[in-house]
Amino acid sequence: MQGKGLILIVAFVLGLICISELVPTIYSNRIESEAKAIAGDNPAKYQREIDRLSKDTLNLGIYKLSYTEAKEKQIKLGLDLKGGVNVLLEINQADLVKDLTNYSTNPVVLEALKNTNEEQKHSTRPYIDDFFTQFDKLNKEKGANLKLSNPDVFGTQKLSSEIKFNTSDDEVKKIIKRKIDDALGSAYEVIRTRIDKMGVTQPNVQRVPGTGRISVEMPGVTDVDRIKKMLQTSAKLEFWEVQQFPEIAPYFEQLNKLVLAKPDSLGVPKNTNFAALLNLNSLRANGVANVKLSDTALINKILNSKIAESARPANIRYTKFMWGYKPENESPNQLVLYAIRSNISGKAPVDGAVDNANINFDQLGRVVVDMQMDSQGTKDWKILTEKNVGKPVAVTLDDRVYTAPNVVNAIPNGRTQISGNFSQEEAKDLVNVLSTGKLPATAKIVQADVVGPSLGQASIDAGIWSFIIAFIFIVVYIIFYYGGAGIYAVIAMIINLFYIFGIMDSIGATLTLPGIAGIVLTMAMAVDTNVIIYERTKEELFLGKNIKEAYKDGFKHALSAIIDGHLTTLLTAVVLYIFGTGPIQGFAVTLIIGLLMTFFTSVLLSRVMIFSRLNKGKEISVWTPMTKNIFRNVWLDFIGKRKIAYVFSAVLMIISIASIAINGFKYGVDFEGGRNYVVKFDKSVDATKAQEQLAKLFQTKSGKNNSVDVKTFGNTNQLKITTDYKIDDESLSADQEIESKLYQGLKSDLPNGLTLQQFKTSNNKQGLGIVSSVKVGPSVADDIKTGGTFAVLAALGGIFIYILFRFRKWQFSLGAVAALFHDAVIILGAYSLLYRVMPFNMEINQDFIAAILTVLGYSINDTVIVFDRIREYLREKKAKTLAALFDDSISSTLGRTFNTSFTILMVILAIFIFGGENLRGFMFALLLGIGFGTYSSIFVASATAYDFLKGKGKEETPHERTSTKK
Repeated sequence: MQGKGLILIVAFVLGLICISELVPTIYSNRIESEAKAIAGDNPAKYQREIDRLSKDTLNLGIYKLSYTEAKEKQIKLGLDLKGGVNVLLEINQADLVKDLTNYSTNPVVLEALKNTNEEQKHSTRPYIDDFFTQFDKLNKEKGANLKLSNPDVFGTQKLSSEIKFNTSDDEVKKIIKRKIDDALGSAYEVIRTRIDKMGVTQPNVQRVPGTGRISVEMPGVTDVDRIKKMLQTSAKLEFWEVQQFPEIAPYFEQLNKLVLAKPDSLGVPKNTNFAALLNLNSLRANGVANVKLSDTALINKILNSKIAESARPANIRYTKFMWGYKPENESPNQLVLYAIRSNISGKAPVDGAVDNANINFDQLGRVVVDMQMDSQGTKDWKILTEKNVGKPVAVTLDDRVYTAPNVVNAIPNGRTQISGNFSQEEAKDLVNVLSTGKLPATAKIVQADVVGPSLGQASIDAGIWSFIIAFIFIVVYIIFYYGGAGIYAVIAMIINLFYIFGIMDSIGATLTLPGIAGIVLTMAMAVDTNVIIYERTKEELFLGKNIKEAYKDGFKHALSAIIDGHLTTLLTAVVLYIFGTGPIQGFAVTLIIGLLMTFFTSVLLSRVMIFSRLNKGKEISVWTPMTKNIFRNVWLDFIGKRKIAYVFSAVLMIISIASIAINGFKYGVDFEGGRNYVVKFDKSVDATKAQEQLAKLFQTKSGKNNSVDVKTFGNTNQLKITTDYKIDDESLSADQEIESKLYQGLKSDLPNGLTLQQFKTSNNKQGLGIVSSVKVGPSVADDIKTGGTFAVLAALGGIFIYILFRFRKWQFSLGAVAALFHDAVIILGAYSLLYRVMPFNMEINQDFIAAILTVLGYSINDTVIVFDRIREYLREKKAKTLAALFDDSISSTLGRTFNTSFTILMVILAIFIFGGENLRGFMFALLLGIGFGTYSSIFVASATAYDFLKGKGKEETPHERTSTKK
């Protein structure tokens, strides 16, 4: 056959690449297995064994491989397989704009910033674009006629080299966008350097295009709080003048009266004693209050209220109230509140970067951090200390006061020291943060996924079992049905799997649990490709051709349908990759690689192997005695029964739409925003009782106990807890508060002695506590919903255009999209009807969108096979009537339809049963989709195309099976 040499060369080269890429994974796993076998569950002994075994190197002749090198090059496992943390970090672009305006106090700029912040809550546009829109709108409304190059806007000294007074607004916008993009690039580099200094293995840090967000994935990490703190610390080191208690006391007295008089307006409980909460009788050095940790949220609420803001006298109009970094040793349950002197711009007197920082010890042996400021910081620090000799000055990092000592003498050399009751690890982290440089703006975690190591191992086990079961089923079935040809299909599938893993490793793709599902689905699609070829080959054999000619024509006639099916599925996979995030992108990448390799192995390489045998005069059976005549003489009047199918589909769609309108859906946190946690216990737990206990702790601002939902997750000893409590607060302190409330509310069901820290990390022998958590901010949830909607619409539009291009008739496109719409509505209806009764998760979330798109890909693949046969019969005029032609086409593809649908359904069923709780909702959507996708290909897509084509060609007459049908 032509091209045989090239195909074999490509196969050989691909094989070598995959072997070289997979060897590090095999070697590192071998070392770790040996260490585990010796050390058991002793982590210290395990590490010693790893250190001992890693001294050896693997000598491959061409090059040597050490364990450390192998570990870096091994295939990357996602959080759901290895445990760890994935966060989406958002850089505060409002801070970047403020900095570029040199903290302008112009009312138009300030109001535009305020309006932009509100607009961004529901906007998917870049921050700076919304700012320019708001600025232009206000500038026009107020008649200010401000140019962007004005010194009050962006014409500052800082930008004087690029922005002149006569620079046009359009040019300024380009400059500012570039500056912001540069700042975001700088933030990315700072974050990446910080993570490198932490020594995390195989971290994945990426900028999210078109946004101010950075995606950070760190597999294997267990100290989640430390990671979150490290990432969110902007290293904005500032020095401020401190206002002492006598200046603040009159305001606090007035505020105490307001709190007692207007508790409802402030949203605080009646009889709240503000003065008592401040614990003024235990003031610490230079602080204005010493508040219990449990009361800090209430104090924040009061101080940040509009009533408190409007009651401020002139001397503290711009004062910032900041908390100490951590409780002092003398009062471990209290936090000091400081009053920081500020101004309308909110800019600190000293805001200098650090040239270097290191850990040291003071005279009392306490851990401190010594640092040297840069040149500008040194000058500003000298001025501030000269001005405040004998007065306190606060050293703050990210609006937390680390120390606030009195200045003894002016400091001219830029050297200073930060003390803060540090542990050695905290000091090390602070030095790393200061040394890597500050972020250009504050940062917050707007989305976080945390998976404990025990759940990661359970996911691996579940994924492997589902993979093995699906693989065994496919091998047995394909050989049972196609005999010798089935063996070649299995060989091609094994080579396909080898290529998939090797290519994923070579491009640095991350293997996730949905990715394993994608690989299993790829196996099923590889079977589908072989089924199409072998069914066409059988048809050629039944026409009397010899085995070689039959295979030749079988490959030839099947190619068009295979290409169409692959391209349409590839289209949905690309859409998934563009609009998906995290594990969904992993699923899409796996599916894309799988589709490409399936075509290469099942069409090209399989053809080479089969014809190599045939050319030697050897036979290859394409059936077994039991399967030879299955579907051969089956002919059904599908078109004649289409009206019954229309009624059936209409009833299902009406029920679905009614349920959607009445019941709605259960949305996941990635669509609604909020937090959810999977908590593991050592015994069965009553979800209803747990919800009642937690509801008392989780209250909305209005006091209603409706912001927590508790469901059994998989086994009765696991709960999934979802809450929108403090949905707008994305800080680390809010995360810690919620985790603490969970611990309190569930403590009666937890083993005695399980500490809060063990509960938060599930870092104990039995892996009890929070085994996974997800946090999604409201803005991210809006983006995900918008992206999901665009993904589905883009897939439908792309499929319509592709079918129109390939089949040249809009009736086929209409039929295909009608079938896809039918499938989507019924699946949505099922999720709306059943989410309250099914024992597994049926949330509408990113996984569900991925499932819908996968179903669309499969359904159109199935539809294309039928349409391809209809097109072939139309061209060859193989029937007297259009209805007969459609019936002949559908009947002739029944073998392929059954075999493909049956194998894929069995594969999905294997994943559904054995693939773990996290995949059940995803797989249930696929089960529904594959079933209805097969049905709709015949009774919706083909029937719709027939009804709109009717009258365009042959006349309608009573029809029967034609003589051309074998």
